[in-house]
Amino acid sequence: MTIQTIPFPRAEQKSRIWPMLRSSLFFLAVHWLFFGCSASATLTEQAESPQTQKEYVGEKAVIHYAKGFSIKYFTNYKVVTIVSPFEKTADTVRYALVQRGTAHPKGFSSHQIIEIPIRNLVAMSSMHVGLVGFLDAEDVLVGLGDLKYVSSPKVIERIKAGKIAELGKGQSINEEKLITMHPDLLMAMGSPVARMDRYATVNEAGVPVLINSEWVETTPLGRAEWVKLMAALLNKEKEVNQKFAQVEKEYNRLTALTRTISPKPSLISGINSKDAWFVPDGDSYMTKFFQDAGGTYHWSKTKATGSLPLNFEAVYPIALNADFWLNVGIGNLESKQDILAKDARYADFKAFKAGRIYSYGKQINERGSNAFWESGAVNPQLVLADLIKILHPDLLPKHELVYYKQIK
Repeated sequence: MTIQTIPFPRAEQKSRIWPMLRSSLFFLAVHWLFFGCSASATLTEQAESPQTQKEYVGEKAVIHYAKGFSIKYFTNYKVVTIVSPFEKTADTVRYALVQRGTAHPKGFSSHQIIEIPIRNLVAMSSMHVGLVGFLDAEDVLVGLGDLKYVSSPKVIERIKAGKIAELGKGQSINEEKLITMHPDLLMAMGSPVARMDRYATVNEAGVPVLINSEWVETTPLGRAEWVKLMAALLNKEKEVNQKFAQVEKEYNRLTALTRTISPKPSLISGINSKDAWFVPDGDSYMTKFFQDAGGTYHWSKTKATGSLPLNFEAVYPIALNADFWLNVGIGNLESKQDILAKDARYADFKAFKAGRIYSYGKQINERGSNAFWESGAVNPQLVLADLIKILHPDLLPKHELVYYKQIK
């Protein structure tokens, strides 16, 4: 998991790199690792003709919000397509999720085949812990990138029992240990700065690697809907459809509460860190949270995805008059005095003077891990309820903050 002190999810914590460079790196890496993937869709469709193809038996996961992946169902397998987030004319990586013990479809290389239901999983991001937790499937985890960044009590218990191994920190992976374990799947985190070719050895050893890029979604429900990808891997479509429908219903109910509310308070997000203040871009799912919560956000029309690195001076005039200051850095920032110790100019902010400062650090455990990145990612209705409670407390008088807390 990446550093949690920047007020956005992992991918949004990374600085932008030159668009041409990152696009080229991703294209070359994906082409090299997944050669032949672009043709797999056509070949897959040819694997079974309409005359011989039988109807898929079982409930299907239908994707309504997520844009980064899709699932198609065939007789004994599912085709998952992961869309590259790094180019407008997106490349794709395809996988065949084949029911265990049945014949493999034509048109897929060995590293594109994932036998399901997966029995054991190595996950490289704490968000992936949230995905299995949503489905009460923590027992499938046998390895994590870094054991420190875990909030789930069930997963922590498995770590203490020696049932989950640590397989890397940051961008590193202990390939020898991973190959020895030979899990059914390694779920890796897509990233514009990740070295995709580092998975070549793992692929050659027969361990499938599925790239998860949930962080590129532009809506909270879209990001949370990646639980349906995990459900497809576990054959839990029925369970995920029922549970996600409840999340969706509650999120939309909450959004309706603020749709016509007036006035809508202004807000800023984040804090200056290492000479850069990262604010959500207009197409960021965090910006969507702000809008759905009934807030006004200065950079909401900046059409890009991720985070916008600004200097202090660029944010300062906006922050001076913002009604609320959200997503203030966590860690050692537990009080207004801690904030002032970073920069005395913060005292000039309207929200600082009024005491309207909030971080998403309410659920940080003794390990220093934050549940906001795990369960919060798959329970956007709870995050939205927190934000509405902060911005419009009269709308949810009985709600108690789950992930957010006030910094006093």
